[in-house]
Amino acid sequence: MPADSAAASTLIVVGGGPAGLMAAEAARAAGVAVALYDAMGSVGRKFLIAGKGGLNLTHSEPFADFVARFGARAGAVRDWLRVFDADAVRAWARGLGVETFVGSSGRVFPQDLKAAPLLRGWVRRLREQGVQFHVNRRFVGWDANGHLRFADRDGAEQTVAAAACVLALGGASWPVLGSDGAWVAPLAARGVDIAALQPANCGFDADWSAHFAQRHAGAPLKPVSVHWRRGDGRDETRQGEFVITAGGVEGSLIYAASADLRETIARDGEAVIRLDLAPATEPAELQRALTRPRGKRSFGEHLRRQAGIDGVKAGLIYEVLDKTALADAALVARTIKSLPLRLRRPRPVAEAISTAGGVRLEALTAQLMLRALPGTFCAGEMLDWEAPTGGYLLTASMASGLVAGRAAAQWLRDRA
Repeated sequence: MPADSAAASTLIVVGGGPAGLMAAEAARAAGVAVALYDAMGSVGRKFLIAGKGGLNLTHSEPFADFVARFGARAGAVRDWLRVFDADAVRAWARGLGVETFVGSSGRVFPQDLKAAPLLRGWVRRLREQGVQFHVNRRFVGWDANGHLRFADRDGAEQTVAAAACVLALGGASWPVLGSDGAWVAPLAARGVDIAALQPANCGFDADWSAHFAQRHAGAPLKPVSVHWRRGDGRDETRQGEFVITAGGVEGSLIYAASADLRETIARDGEAVIRLDLAPATEPAELQRALTRPRGKRSFGEHLRRQAGIDGVKAGLIYEVLDKTALADAALVARTIKSLPLRLRRPRPVAEAISTAGGVRLEALTAQLMLRALPGTFCAGEMLDWEAPTGGYLLTASMASGLVAGRAAAQWLRDRA
């Protein structure tokens, strides 16, 4: 099929998530015509899902602390955030008529907590600015002439000749929403260096006993502290909550440690975290309480009355201590304060909140153009970086989209 020839001054943006929409907005602001293609029937699907429980736009912590959340990639992400930081996100939302507030955890939300009004306003503004939207068009690579290939729902292909494009194709989490990582093969075939896609902000398998899984799957564990060894060798402890699943654990406290845990499992075959099931109680106080006579009461009732441990927390004690060990009050007290939990595997990337790995930043210029494909820029979660939950991922995705969109527009103007 002959290629549809985009005008020499038209930028093709592939991907309608936050990074792609921001790239389109930046390029239009620079005076460049934009056509945006997305695999789904409408743009921003993952953005909407992320906002179902309250859209966490960004975080209010100081810039240096914010940047540090990006670990090994903090230096590169810092450059994007200098262009578009947390304050810029709030100003951008205000420009769409959406005021924001800072929650008790420092996270920033729209006043109504909803994603849909913000997305509708954004898309409406982009259309008014002249961005052309082409939905149900899945990127499948390039043809022999270097033209972009898109397939519709029936598999029929369309090719587009473009002088420049921004790829914002997402990672591999939530594939039902369009981010399935299928872009890896065509980019790798054209010489782009790509780190394997892995789950980030994910749950882990713990291989529970059948009895524990049947009785406690779905139970929240709170309050609890989690202690783990970081990738740099330092120890870290955080308090919060997470959820017991049929096969393991998931939830905010686990997600905070997920990058370190994933790498430890890859290196050692497992990762051991330690749980403090009674973070507000001192070890000596626990031991004194548990050494009191229990009379005819069951051990479980004694544990509940003297230590406040019952339900899923008691279940965890039974999961790691046998009957002989349960008779040792000092050992039980130590276990309550430092219960070892062995994590065997991260959950599959399709279940993760986000994705690690992707196009290596070393394969890109500082302007996010692929060294192997001049005129092709990349942005968002498809790049090789990761961030914890808390608004960091969304902010940096939008920032990278802004950097790529501006740079792509400049590339086109320089060649006009």
